Parts: sequence; C-alpha cells; structure tokens
Amino acid sequence: MPHVVVKLWPGKSEQQKARLADAITKDVMTVLQYGEESVSVAFEEVAPQDWTEEVYKPDIQAKWDKLYKKPGYEPF
Repeated sequence: MPHVVVKLWPGKSEQQKARLADAITKDVMTVLQYGEESVSVAFEEVAPQDWTEEVYKPDIQAKWDKLYKKPGYEPF
C-alpha cells in the first residue's frame, strides 16, 4: 500500500513532522481511496552537506522522469 518517505534537512520538530504525516495520510486516503490502515509515512533526515549525494543525485536527478513535482520554480 502507499508508503511515503519524506527526506528533509534536520531541525523540524516532532509536532511539525506529525502534522505533515497526518496531512499526507489524509490526502492519500482522499485521492487514492485507501483506508488509513493502508498508509504509512516515514521521515529521513539528511544533513545539508550530504543532500546532493544522498538525495539529489539518486532520487531526483537519476529519476527525473518519475517526478510529478520537480524542484524549483516552474512558471505558468
């Protein structure tokens, strides 16, 4: 079932992460029509100095064609 992994820099509070996990769960349930018991959300904190090698290159650059929301500003 849907498992969402959010990779982010350290520093967000547990409350912020819990609120985001709740929002993601609700949206997955609404959009994909899954029950709450089918959705899981994880957070992986990655240090800023490691972001390029651990996240950008393998998860963004190498999978550009799979991204539904690409980073950066996209004008209308």
